[in-house]
Amino acid sequence: MRCPFCQGLDTAVIDSRASQDGFSIRRRRSCAQCGKRFTTFERVELNMPFIIKRTGDKREYDRDKVRASMKLALRKRPVTNERLEEAIGGIEHELRTLGEREVPSSKVGELVLRELKKLDLIAYVRFASVYLSLDSPAAFEQFIKGLIDPAKTGKATAKSRSVLAALKSGNGS
Repeated sequence: MRCPFCQGLDTAVIDSRASQDGFSIRRRRSCAQCGKRFTTFERVELNMPFIIKRTGDKREYDRDKVRASMKLALRKRPVTNERLEEAIGGIEHELRTLGEREVPSSKVGELVLRELKKLDLIAYVRFASVYLSLDSPAAFEQFIKGLIDPAKTGKATAKSRSVLAALKSGNGS
């Protein structure tokens, strides 16, 4: 493994642990050349389903795209990279266990929402505001009210109601 700091090739594993989800291994490494330490994650690579975009385009699943959008929602929030990687691993596990060769992008969005809700409620709201296209302060307020007490709000969009229902059912809690 090449050192990300000095590009040296002589790195040593100083600690290995299975992640909590059991689908990856976290390794702490040390570079013999510069002495810096860094973390790597090892995971099994299985075929992921293709993602069908809203436009009908078919794309390969992109872990980096999921990570980038989750990191954006988690910006300046107290969530470790390890917990983020475990959440992404959970999303990928769910996608694989669907047993489908193609999955709509909306399913990936719902899985990301579910994992963000577990990780950090503020990140969940950030992601949901974009994913659900909350385009006005009133829509945003209605969504927040729905999080606090969804039974009292009847004006949420059909999409936000279905996402909230999925999160509260056995699939999302």
